[in-house]
Amino acid sequence: MADQDQAELRLAAARLRQEHEDYDAAINAMIQTGCEALRIQRMKKKKLVLKDKISKLEDQIIPDIIA
Repeated sequence: MADQDQAELRLAAARLRQEHEDYDAAINAMIQTGCEALRIQRMKKKKLVLKDKISKLEDQIIPDIIA
């Protein structure tokens, strides 16, 4: 994989990690303010989708090596 492609993947993963952290902070704030459970559940689902995207990008950056 070209260095530029790998750098772009790392940048995209970093952006998604930041968004994931933002969702985490928002969810914690929603829990503390007593927001309705359905909204919190939806936010957690979006956060999980982001985590899956991050994992896929990281797998592209560091592929599994079969020994």
